[in-house]
Amino acid sequence: MIKLKNLMNQISVLLFLYTLVNFTACSTQTTVVKQEEPKIEQNLNVMTFNIRYGNADDGDDSWQYRKNMVFEVIQSFNPDFVGTQEGLEFQIKEIIDQLPDYAYIGVGRDNGKTEGEYSAILYAKDRFIVDTSETFWFSETPKVAGSKSWGNNITRICTWGKFFDKFTGKTFYVLNVHLDHESIPSRINSAKAVVEKIKSFKTNLPIILTGDFNTGESEETIKIITQYDLTDSYYLVNKKTDKDGTFNSFKGEDTGDKIDYIFINDKLDVKKSFIDRTNTDGRYPSDHFPVKAVLDFKK
Repeated sequence: MIKLKNLMNQISVLLFLYTLVNFTACSTQTTVVKQEEPKIEQNLNVMTFNIRYGNADDGDDSWQYRKNMVFEVIQSFNPDFVGTQEGLEFQIKEIIDQLPDYAYIGVGRDNGKTEGEYSAILYAKDRFIVDTSETFWFSETPKVAGSKSWGNNITRICTWGKFFDKFTGKTFYVLNVHLDHESIPSRINSAKAVVEKIKSFKTNLPIILTGDFNTGESEETIKIITQYDLTDSYYLVNKKTDKDGTFNSFKGEDTGDKIDYIFINDKLDVKKSFIDRTNTDGRYPSDHFPVKAVLDFKK
């Protein structure tokens, strides 16, 4: 009887210990919560912006009175690329000083160094690496700095770069132009020169072409661009209206032609595009509205 009682006590102790161990294990069980990997941002925020010649005597619209608006209208969009037109070296440097996340490619059109207007391309330097860049002149001698042909009294240039995207691993081209405001033959021949340059890349990579083309889409200049399978990104997502004008004369006018463009090839999609008419009490950052587009690489 005593042995049976001792055996029962031992069994009770073992059951107690078993229950205690399981209770402790359950009470200290670790719950693992897996955090999702952050999605890589593949969008490309692209602007084209004629910032107006910095030495022009525009009275209250001169550079020193409006440059802060220029900085703000760029920064508010958080662009990956800004194709600028008419900027002088000091203007480009002031933009970079205020927006230090950007670097640029481009040279002055007068001497291929720092003199004259740039067609500079600003880019987000933490995301993109410049593989190759070049500026060429719209003339019969495109490698000769300051050269001009085809009836334009003012020197005209194209700056382009081949970029590598560290976020997505994509490689693509961005070109930026400012065509002549007077000579139709110059604009037409310049458009042909841009197309020939793109052909020389011999690539299937994405292409972005920004610029002030100084003409509406009805002129042959634009038809030359679109016939090469480049499309105005704005009209891929917006209907045409009679208020698409982008030259505003510092007065907010919008009834003229849309002369500022962001063209893309079929390797890119457009999520959104708009003409930015931002102003402060009727004062505008430039005599052109910037055009902005949110692009995406096609899968």
